[in-house]
Amino acid sequence: MSLAAAVGTVLGSCASLAADLPRAYTKAPPVDQAPPSWSGCYLGGNVGAGWDKTHSDGTGFASEVFVPPFDYGSSSGSAVIGGGQIGCDYQFASNWIIGIQVKADFGKITSSNAVAPFPGITASYQLKNTEEVTARLGYAVAPAVLAYVKGGVAWANAGASALALPVLAENASFTRTGYTVGGGLEWKFAPGWSVFGEYNYLDFGTKSTNLYATGLIPAFGTAGALADTISLRLRSQEALVGVNYRFD
Repeated sequence: MSLAAAVGTVLGSCASLAADLPRAYTKAPPVDQAPPSWSGCYLGGNVGAGWDKTHSDGTGFASEVFVPPFDYGSSSGSAVIGGGQIGCDYQFASNWIIGIQVKADFGKITSSNAVAPFPGITASYQLKNTEEVTARLGYAVAPAVLAYVKGGVAWANAGASALALPVLAENASFTRTGYTVGGGLEWKFAPGWSVFGEYNYLDFGTKSTNLYATGLIPAFGTAGALADTISLRLRSQEALVGVNYRFD
């Protein structure tokens, strides 16, 4: 037998043997799952605690102007609040997120204080609800964890009143426009769902407010007549937790 024929016979035998051997199958390496994206819109609810702080000066009563104004004092109060939010986010440059949010919270926060210049008079204030439109800037510290800051415009529906012995003598309802800043953390714990915790500070400035007589105490005037004019500063704080459903 020639050398070439011998080599061909050996190679053929090896090929036949290899064909008869059982084949070992290997599992394809897993495909890496893409990290969750923060781009998209969401809708959710929140609950937490709210605080308010007021300071007022009496600048006049009916047609009389107080020069200098009387210090009517300061007050603070707290209450459970809750509401909802809706917004949209966009993730860019790998880990950065920008967005816009509209939020409203409800729950009457009441505070009061004695009016020192007029013994027997108690001033009372109510922060009824707030609304906010804010821009949000965040950074994904982990693929599913977002740290963010926010700020924008805030509105408040509020009221003020005076009690005397302890009958309601004058009151007013009013709205205020101010600003808000805050920040928090949000965690995507399941596809489409996230939870968050945040703190917000709201400042509605110092503005003049008229209170009108109820007519129950003649000294304050007939019902609807201008009674006190005060310069009122109103501030608020919120500590909230909430959940969002994200339409990613």
